[in-house]
Amino acid sequence: MLRKYFKRPPELKSPREIRLMCEAGKVVVEAHRLCQEMAKPGTRTIDIDKAVEELYRKRNALPLFKNYPGPRTPFPAVTCLSVNEEVVHGIPSQRTLRDGDLFKIDTACKLNGWCADAAVTIPIGNVSPERLRLIQVAWEVLEIARVELGRRKFWSEVAIRMQTHAEKAGFSVVEQYVGHGIGRAMHENPQVPNFVARDPKEARRQDFRLEPGLVLAVEPMINMGKPDVKLLSDHWTVVTVDGLPSAHVEHTFALTPEGVITVTSEDQTPFKPPPE
Repeated sequence: MLRKYFKRPPELKSPREIRLMCEAGKVVVEAHRLCQEMAKPGTRTIDIDKAVEELYRKRNALPLFKNYPGPRTPFPAVTCLSVNEEVVHGIPSQRTLRDGDLFKIDTACKLNGWCADAAVTIPIGNVSPERLRLIQVAWEVLEIARVELGRRKFWSEVAIRMQTHAEKAGFSVVEQYVGHGIGRAMHENPQVPNFVARDPKEARRQDFRLEPGLVLAVEPMINMGKPDVKLLSDHWTVVTVDGLPSAHVEHTFALTPEGVITVTSEDQTPFKPPPE
């Protein structure tokens, strides 16, 4: 669905541009902190979205999701708020969070011309051990990406390690939706799959070289059951076909000569992985 955004080669960012993206990242971090403070049983998801919209207004940040073009209608909110079997792109509503829910928060903004994007999955109240393990594995998969970005020459070398970890844990990786490059626009080349395609030709087409200046929004979506997903009648919300829960986490990572910077983290210190 984002094919038209990925026709150009990746645009490498300068150290100054990455610093500006980090400023946008700080606002996204603040938005996530606000969401997590509000995310309790009984809270309406629309109220969380309204609070983030007000935060962006106060920080003079442009919310990137609101009015994003869709197949039928623009996205109506500044956050994607998805619950349980909803994988991504859930629309905030009068729905209230309940004890035991898995709550996914995805949001992005542009500040002074530069973008940042991040997502988290958090447990609401008392959550079953298997659901907590799903969240833990999703974060482990994202951490593998952070570590391996500083070790590998091609994205496929990172993606196969992400996929293998999720599948060894007994979960599956969504393949219909992927991460993306990010910079002046929220969606830039390259597309960033969290898996390696089974078809060697398709795998080569999806691959790209890792080099300083590349900034990627990496966002594994890990399902408790099968990887298959479908789109609901609102033309936005993506759910698992088998109805089992999914976890979605995301960070914006910048590759620099000094190491990998997590743009959407409170700690934006460049990270160099230890030797294998």
